[in-house]
Amino acid sequence: MALRVLLVVVVLLICVAEVPSNVAIEGEVNYLNQVIFPGGNRRLMQSIDCDGLCKVRCGLHSRPNVCTRACGTCCKRCKCVPPGTYGNREMCGSCYTDMKTHGNRTKCP
Repeated sequence: MALRVLLVVVVLLICVAEVPSNVAIEGEVNYLNQVIFPGGNRRLMQSIDCDGLCKVRCGLHSRPNVCTRACGTCCKRCKCVPPGTYGNREMCGSCYTDMKTHGNRTKCP
């Protein structure tokens, strides 16, 4: 009998301990919404400046017009442009890294 009472008390303590952690997470989510999406614009996918980001990305490319065109297509579809002028493609996820041309070559610079 004492074992059952002890078990019930332990389960209740665990349940009570979980409630404050959930409240903290809700507070963090509200904070993130204020930081990432200020004002009334609370869309999940924010629009980004593809032209400006692609101009920086393709600035040192040997064929900047071709690079900028491909980068713009990838940016519009994936909503992301990797930082820097080369590499870092994995930072934009599988959408950016897996996109292929008709010749089965990587599309996104």
